[in-house]
Amino acid sequence: MTYAVNITSRAERDLEHLYGEIDAPDSDAAWKWYKGLKKQILSLEKFPKRCPLTSEKKTLRHLLYGRKPHVYRVIFRVLEKRKVVEVLHIRHGARKRLKASDFE
Repeated sequence: MTYAVNITSRAERDLEHLYGEIDAPDSDAAWKWYKGLKKQILSLEKFPKRCPLTSEKKTLRHLLYGRKPHVYRVIFRVLEKRKVVEVLHIRHGARKRLKASDFE
């Protein structure tokens, strides 16, 4: 079963911020990393439930991307009835734990 992947405006802002932070336009390695992250996000269209539930909220899942110490979390929810994966937030894995208000 294929799911539509919807990246929310907040997650797009997160992605743009990360893109600027790693200077992707000026570095081949950073650009490759960025494209890899985007590819992994889009891979959620197949088997999104392969990713574990988050500890912050049991209705959300997360995809981890990268290698320590540069691991990033893609927080998303699966809307099963609509066959949609909604990407809510993208952040560095070392940042402090998310609060419920981060998902509103």
